[in-house]
Amino acid sequence: MRPPLLDPLFASASSLPGIGPKNAQLLDRLLGGLEHGARVLDVLMHLPHDGVDRRNRPTIAQAPVGAVSTIRIRVVEHRPPRAKGPYRVLAEDETGDLTLVFFRANGGWVEKALPVGATRWVSGLVEMFDYYKQMVHPDRILDEEGLKSLPPVEPVYGLTEGLFPRVMTKAAAGALARLPTLPEWLDEAFVRSNGWPTFAEALRRAHEPQAPADLKPDSKTFARLAYDELLSHQLALRLVRSKAQAVRGRPQPGDGVLRATLIKALPFALTGDQTKALEEIAADLASDKRMLRLLQGDVGSGKTVVALLAMAQAIEAGRQAALMAPTEILARQHFETIKPLAEAAGLTVALATGRDKATERRATLAALASGALNIVVGTHALVQEDFVFRDLGLAVIDEQHRFGVQQRLALGEKNAGVDVLAMTATPIPRSLALAYFGDMDLSALREKPPGRQPITTVTINAERIDEVVAGLGRALKGGARVYWVCPLVAESEDSDLAAAQGRAEDLQKLFGDKVGLVHGQMKGRDKDAAMEAFASGATQILVATTVIEVGVNVPEATVMVIEHAERFGLAQLHQLRGRVGRGDRKSSCILLYAGPLGETAKARLEILRETEDGFRIAEEDLKLRGEGEILGVRQSGAPGFRIARLEVHADLLRFARDDAEKLLAADPDLRGERGDRIKLLLYLFERETALKLLRAG
Repeated sequence: MRPPLLDPLFASASSLPGIGPKNAQLLDRLLGGLEHGARVLDVLMHLPHDGVDRRNRPTIAQAPVGAVSTIRIRVVEHRPPRAKGPYRVLAEDETGDLTLVFFRANGGWVEKALPVGATRWVSGLVEMFDYYKQMVHPDRILDEEGLKSLPPVEPVYGLTEGLFPRVMTKAAAGALARLPTLPEWLDEAFVRSNGWPTFAEALRRAHEPQAPADLKPDSKTFARLAYDELLSHQLALRLVRSKAQAVRGRPQPGDGVLRATLIKALPFALTGDQTKALEEIAADLASDKRMLRLLQGDVGSGKTVVALLAMAQAIEAGRQAALMAPTEILARQHFETIKPLAEAAGLTVALATGRDKATERRATLAALASGALNIVVGTHALVQEDFVFRDLGLAVIDEQHRFGVQQRLALGEKNAGVDVLAMTATPIPRSLALAYFGDMDLSALREKPPGRQPITTVTINAERIDEVVAGLGRALKGGARVYWVCPLVAESEDSDLAAAQGRAEDLQKLFGDKVGLVHGQMKGRDKDAAMEAFASGATQILVATTVIEVGVNVPEATVMVIEHAERFGLAQLHQLRGRVGRGDRKSSCILLYAGPLGETAKARLEILRETEDGFRIAEEDLKLRGEGEILGVRQSGAPGFRIARLEVHADLLRFARDDAEKLLAADPDLRGERGDRIKLLLYLFERETALKLLRAG
């Protein structure tokens, strides 16, 4: 169904000039997806990330040291190496001398490229050596004719081993030659007001920059292409959502009896944010539209209670509820939080994981099918075919960005019109939330439950680790419980990072069996046993990797030590810190770092000392790291962007969202003249799935 106009762009990249079988394999490795090798379109969308400015053409005397210059020289003398030294060529102009240096050079090639007495243009980095200017391995050696084809700014592409820059540049030029004449799909007044080029002109300027500014992410060139990508994504989200909501929801108003019983049983009052989120969820459940809502909650903000009260409403309406978590530790934590509250209200709850015994599994499956079981909490085991519900009304998916798209959808497809509540304990910057979860309504929990103590956060150089350990000894005598987090499980010859196993052994020499260990490579039962020992107080120090990052709830834990804190992302540090400060006792977080710190690491640790606001921390993390790393989107099934960078283009995302809404409100099926043009955009940015849903609808 793809328009024939675009067919040349979907041809194999092996059809481009300079791409033989070997280079085709390298392009496949660099650009290819799971279902296809690299195509012409992939080469077009693989934009340069930097450029070498070849426009500076000074004399030798004027050439700045430490910068790239393109200089007209006369070859004076060749000095081949006598032993293992470099091959040198002496050159000059009317203002001074320049030595060209070649290591392991082919003498015949150098003589041919730079014949004595000839005039040549050399382009490369000018350096000083023994008070003389030199250029080591010039990037370009050209005669007057060759100079005419030297680009003013040479694009620098991301490559893979064995793929040379000139091959990529030639392939990009070939891909540009295949680009057909395309109609304008954006509002032309909007394009003019921003001073943007057309889509084709922007691609050409990106691959053939005339100035270094053309390659900056905030340039008009990149802004135009980023907007196109963001608009295609927002349109696709809305088309997918409209299809999901075409399956009518089933009103689940409930009578409020179970919810009132549960709220009365809570040992604390609901926060204002929890109350507001529950009102939004209750309205969604009561509606005949299918709920697709994301509940964002900062560390310790009480998402599990909100989820339980939402599930109670579905049960009041005579249906069942399921909560799916990405790990057994997190699933078990939710189960242990929910079970006593639910049972006090007369509800039945079961835990389902991949480690269940056959008899337990059969009993859970039978209770689900008969309706005797109100709530099931589990891992991705819940999406397996043998989990059949009598009448599933609400699917709650926790830490939903850790599931692939198909896993996220599968639980909601267990029955017709199942309402879906997704949750994340990682506060997401608004721009990322709009980009990755724009098909969902958003609720946020920013307030902490009453009684929570602020966490004192300090940074300490790792050279003072003995002082930290001595301080822990004093804290243990007072009954404190301590997390000690390391980046690795075991020591490595290739890394100087702290390893959990070695740190646990060191601490055990001092504190004996008060020290426990948990990491992701342990068997599930061993992990559970280590966590249970810490929760009960049998151990007082738990040495761990980031396996404890989310979902672990031990209110008695009051000290968090994070070793090599400079190696962690801001959001991850915030999540780890959130494992303490969950009770009514004062808590502290010690960030051990190995100096000297770079500017980014220093800024990261400073922000963490300043604030406990997870939403502010998420915004700062986005600025420091960029959207590609936040939430691990490359591994999560969330849509990565090839061009748009949300830390730069967040404002454009808001315009794209509004534009998509207006366009689909005016033409829901994209059948008008602009709709036909927009379909080209969706194909170019590979949002065909949305178009298939449109045709199916």
